[in-house]
Amino acid sequence: MKKNILICICMMLSISLFAQEAKDRHLAKLPAVDIQDINGNVFNTKDIRNDGKPVIVSLWATWCKPCIAELLAIADEYEDWVEETGVKLYAISIDDAKTSARVAPFVKGKNWEYTVLLDVNSDFKRAMNVNDVPFMCILNGDGEIVWQHTSYAPGSEAEVYEIIKSLVKK
Repeated sequence: MKKNILICICMMLSISLFAQEAKDRHLAKLPAVDIQDINGNVFNTKDIRNDGKPVIVSLWATWCKPCIAELLAIADEYEDWVEETGVKLYAISIDDAKTSARVAPFVKGKNWEYTVLLDVNSDFKRAMNVNDVPFMCILNGDGEIVWQHTSYAPGSEAEVYEIIKSLVKK
């Protein structure tokens, strides 16, 4: 009997220590990397923020069909998302020097309301340790990465929206 009580006490201590460690652990933030805005001006990724509201960061390319499908699916709902949660989306193109000139006309043609940035040398992509696009991450109001994924499946934007809504409720 004493042995069982001792085991229970040890388990409870372990669980409470694990919970405290998880609480104390800091979430990752975006690396600070100089990239460009759509007009060619320098933009540092440390400036990706949204006044304490959630942020979506999407790495994409004009040649990436799943990337475009994901951003188009979000575009259909984006205005409502912004109105309800205040979320902001930064679409960071990884088009290289040969294809980056296509980005601005492409975005204009799609009427995307996103903030579009250019990572022409893939410096930000490398700093984020991203191998494949589309890549998306969600930042909480403190700029901490709380969720990320690679690839796109139709309907996955609903999961993104649920995560954003949960961040606004906190």
